[in-house]
Parts: sequence; structure tokens; C-alpha cells
Amino acid sequence: MPSPAELHTIVRAKYAAAATQASNGERSCCAPDCCSGDTDPITSDLYEQAQVAGLPASAVLASLGCGNPTALAELREGETVLDLGSGGGIDVLLSARRVGPTGKAYGLDMTDEMLALANRNKAAAGATNVEFLKGQIEHMPLPDASVDVIISNCVINLAADKREVLREAFRVLRPGGRFAVSDVVVRGAVPDAVRRSMELWVGCVAGALEEQQFLALLREVGFVDASIEATRFYTAADAREFLVAAGLDADTFAADIDGKFISGFVRATKPLAAS
Repeated sequence: MPSPAELHTIVRAKYAAAATQASNGERSCCAPDCCSGDTDPITSDLYEQAQVAGLPASAVLASLGCGNPTALAELREGETVLDLGSGGGIDVLLSARRVGPTGKAYGLDMTDEMLALANRNKAAAGATNVEFLKGQIEHMPLPDASVDVIISNCVINLAADKREVLREAFRVLRPGGRFAVSDVVVRGAVPDAVRRSMELWVGCVAGALEEQQFLALLREVGFVDASIEATRFYTAADAREFLVAAGLDADTFAADIDGKFISGFVRATKPLAAS
């Protein structure tokens, strides 16, 4: 397993390259050997055309998500939303529409190239209730109890210290605030060789938490009503591309992975009486 510093470096490089691709009109994807993203089993077909109509093309092209948290989160007029690992800004811009001019949508990202792209997309979209912040999701640069909703799209699985991410999420949420993220989640055991693969860490898969572990961590840091709703299942055929790209024997490992990776919508609430 990579150290936190190594993981941050690898992820930053991956997403810097994705930002450059999107700026050049090329689609990004999670798979290490993906060149088009059109058939990537994780990132493709997450947004309806009507939903992204009017957004800058580069915001859509830069998306490396595994779900659509803005379609599932119950965002309300006037709320403050924080997107962890906001990338090119697609979910921030969609959230900004939902919370309206009296609300606020923050995006947090550690990659300079993505932040620059996101700010260009903000300007192109004419969004006035959006702000992009530089930082790591383990150390969120916002005050205690300052946001109503936290969203994220296939980013927490890449964090080196997921417990700290969830602690920080709990800290910055107001009492009664909602945690509503899309992430890759594991159901059952996964071979160690897959966990050790650096390419799969960056490719949105190997860093995924096991389902019950994710729920337990949410409860440990103080959240209540934690749940995970499966939104997409990945088959052995989907996993085969990742295994081959990582130099692993696809026939050996594909069957062990079949159906064990899902995209899930993870929900939890900060209690009203939280201290």
C-alpha cells in the first residue's frame, strides 16, 4: 500500500493529466489504459444530457466520477454544499443550480490543474454562487459547522486516511447536515494483489472501502442513519481491463472480483444534538 504522501503524488499526477485532457477536448476515464472514456464501466453515462445542458464541455469531459451525487442528494434552495475532490467542477456547478442564488457551492481539490480548469468552467457558466478551494480532503479548509451538505464523486476511495476524511466531514457539517456521496464500495474480500496495485488506486477501484467497514467508520466518527445504496455493479468483464492494465493475470483474478465492486450512494446524517 502506498504511503499517504506517495498516494497524494500519484493521484495529483493522474488528475492533472485528466485536466489537461479535458482542456484539450478529450474525455478522461478511470481505467489506466483508457483512451476515450466512452466505454469505461465506471465513468460513462452518469449524467443525463438535459442535466448537463449549458455546462462547459470541459467540465463534463473532466469528470472521473462513479455516480451522480447531485441527482440523488436532496439539495434545497439556500443551502451550502461542499464537493470533496471537485475536479473540473461538474458537480459543483450542478449543485449551484439546485441551491440557487441564496445558496453556496464549494469545491475542494488539491490539484492545481483541476482548480484552474474548474475556475475557467465557473466563469464560462456564469456561476456567481460557486467557490473552489485548494486543499486535501483530510484537512478541509472550512470552519466547523459551516455547510449543510457534503457530496463527493468517486474520491473518498482514493484517500489515504478515510477515517480522517469522515471526521473532517462530520466537523464541517452543521448539526442535521447530510453526507451524500457516490463512491466505489467493495462487497466481500478482494485479493491482496489487487489492493497492492498502484494503478488501480488511481483508477478508482483498489482504494475502495468494504461496505460494512464504510458504514462502521461513519458511525465511529458520529454519523447516524448510515446506509449504502448500490447504483452500479461491476462485472468480471469490467474488472478484466483493470487487471490487464495493472499487469495482473486476468483469468486468475477476474472471477474473484466479479460482483464485489459496486458504485454506491453513501448517506449519513450529523445528529442535531452533535457536540
